[in-house]
Amino acid sequence: MKMRSAILLAAVALAAPLFAAPKAPRPNILYLYVDDMGWGSIGPNGQAERRAKGLPHVLTPNLDRLAAAGVNFTRSYGCTVCSPARSSQQSGFHQGHTFADRNDPDNAKKAMRADEILMGDALSQAGYTTGYWGKWGYGGSKSQPAPEIVNVQTLPTSHGYRHVVAELHHVRAHTFFQPTLWNAPAKPGAAGGLELKPNSLARLIGNPSYPDEPALQNHPAYPANAYCDDVYCFAALDFVRAGALANHADGTPFFGLLAVQVPHAPFGEIEKLPEWDRAYRDKPFFASLPEQAKQWAAMVTRIDGHFGNILAALEDPNGDGDTSDSVADNTLVVFQSDNGGPQHPARDAFRANGGLRASKGKIEEGGIRIPTIMRWPAKITSDSPFKAGTDTDRVLDVSDLLPTFCELAGIPAPLGVDGVSIAPTLTGEGSQRRREFLIHEAGNGQSIVRGRHKLIRRKKGVELYDLVSDPAETKDLASGRPELVRELEVLLLGERVTEPRGFAATYHRWTGGDGAQTSDSDNWSDYVYANAGRTYLTDTGAPRPSWIALMENPAGSPARAVADTDLEFLGLEIRGGKTPKALQQLDLGKGINLTGRNEIRLSARAQLTVNGGRVSTLRWLEIAPGATLSGRGSVIGDVFQDGTISTDGTLRLVGNLRASGSSGLIVALNGADGAAVSVDGEAHLAGMLKVRLSATSGSAVGGPLTVLTANRIEGRFENETCVAADGARFKIRYTATSVTLTPIRDR
Repeated sequence: MKMRSAILLAAVALAAPLFAAPKAPRPNILYLYVDDMGWGSIGPNGQAERRAKGLPHVLTPNLDRLAAAGVNFTRSYGCTVCSPARSSQQSGFHQGHTFADRNDPDNAKKAMRADEILMGDALSQAGYTTGYWGKWGYGGSKSQPAPEIVNVQTLPTSHGYRHVVAELHHVRAHTFFQPTLWNAPAKPGAAGGLELKPNSLARLIGNPSYPDEPALQNHPAYPANAYCDDVYCFAALDFVRAGALANHADGTPFFGLLAVQVPHAPFGEIEKLPEWDRAYRDKPFFASLPEQAKQWAAMVTRIDGHFGNILAALEDPNGDGDTSDSVADNTLVVFQSDNGGPQHPARDAFRANGGLRASKGKIEEGGIRIPTIMRWPAKITSDSPFKAGTDTDRVLDVSDLLPTFCELAGIPAPLGVDGVSIAPTLTGEGSQRRREFLIHEAGNGQSIVRGRHKLIRRKKGVELYDLVSDPAETKDLASGRPELVRELEVLLLGERVTEPRGFAATYHRWTGGDGAQTSDSDNWSDYVYANAGRTYLTDTGAPRPSWIALMENPAGSPARAVADTDLEFLGLEIRGGKTPKALQQLDLGKGINLTGRNEIRLSARAQLTVNGGRVSTLRWLEIAPGATLSGRGSVIGDVFQDGTISTDGTLRLVGNLRASGSSGLIVALNGADGAAVSVDGEAHLAGMLKVRLSATSGSAVGGPLTVLTANRIEGRFENETCVAADGARFKIRYTATSVTLTPIRDR
């Protein structure tokens, strides 16, 4: 628990943000999550077209309205099955790095880990009121009559969720009429902050503020033991009403995640409810459908009705008909499924997977591509990057939502996660970071999606598809593109998709003193994940590519770590201490290479010194205000600069540079040919330029001195026209690809 609290505070502490504070009020976030609903099950992905042609179609009027006012992601991905989908959603890791990479029977006991920062953790730390209702899948036993808590550290209440009505074991969720459900807040002393309560709607009977549709809870034939999703949805409705009123009154934002069991099997239980098929009785196609297809359609339409009630509560929280207290405008609503639809009669009767190949549990598109809609009236408009009422083919993964929510809340995402925030694209503000590829695993293979291409790796070989021209994966291109196949396979294997069950990224802290060497395992904390006397994962020794590591100075004076051998991490953060003098420095020995596969963060009072070596990442290096990247060498990856870059030689950036107004560039020029900083990609300039001159460069008054070159330059330094250095003054000149200095001669 000590490790978790340290990493958590480092990652989400509001006092040290890596993102700029939001300019507008932070949005409420309402996340509607369904189980096993295939990509083609919603209107914009095929059902509207089927309705227009008079073909069997599922009725989802509220989701249709949500899509009409929002944006539909046509290339959105979940996972292949339930447990890893929820793990990736909550943790921001793909299946190669998360503990729950399959539907392992042990997942209920061992995932999630205390060390992981989940959505509830991050948003509760950011000041959001948090709620979770529905299928959680971890932390409880599967007994129907007497379930027990089996791992406190994996519960929703252990990860920031304060209002909970949930099922903790996925097998227990294989009925819609469980006798009890786990609830929070709980009575004092309840294990894990949860207590079992009867699964009943009795408290709602006769309450006029609840509409009769879709639950029909006032019907005399409604079961005493309630339909689980009715209970989840009414609890969510309570929360949204209260949260909306509080948000309207004092600005407190809320985050609610409704993870229903619909439309997972068993399908027949819907028939125990009164009027279960009423929405379809006047539909000519309904009578001829297979029985299971009828049940599936009724389940989907029922939950759509619940969604409509909850969305209406955003518009009129107290139900008095006056919408002056509406919070809908600044509420981000996300609708999504966990994986593709399974093989059953409804898939064929309604074309519920949209013609994609295969189904749930498979690595093909039918198993992993999912419906996703986002609505945010304040930001998703007719003039926004995502235009309301349209489709987007932007590739999105379920692991992207955690960092997106974090950025919208004004806090950094957890260190090293695989997901990438799309907040800049949603808001039209800031810089949208790139996500090069997506990773998925299944029993029948692993895949990598990059741009338009998808590589599938199986025991028998590899396949390559162009998903833009061939979304149904009908034409294997592997034999004609061997170089692309090799490139993608190397990336895929580097994401740890072939590791055995029980492998996951691990969390470590630097424990070495001033001047200690990073190769010494005694200078790093060990990692042990255990529960109830059983150890699931141990990781000791020196740094390795699966580590998420924090190098933080706990003292009040400067501290220096020395990299004496090459270093590799999944994610590395260097952070100074709380006092101004508590600098934490990492010096790379001459020619030493540092890799942070997902990211490297230099936080406040951190310094990374490169001595002719290489810093590399597949994604980015962040330099926060008060942090410094110094020295000479190369950086492979994009650089996001809010702090200082200082070089006394040549620093090559093999990627893009994006500087903010708080940044600074300090260069020492010696008069030699070549730029002090060379950028292979685009350079977006801002902040202050400072220059130091050697005796050689100071005498070279006849010609320009090159500060920076790039493939393309945008923006200018704050001191955009002139800089002084060692008693001399220089005019700053900009071209599309360079920044140079020319002497200003005194007359």
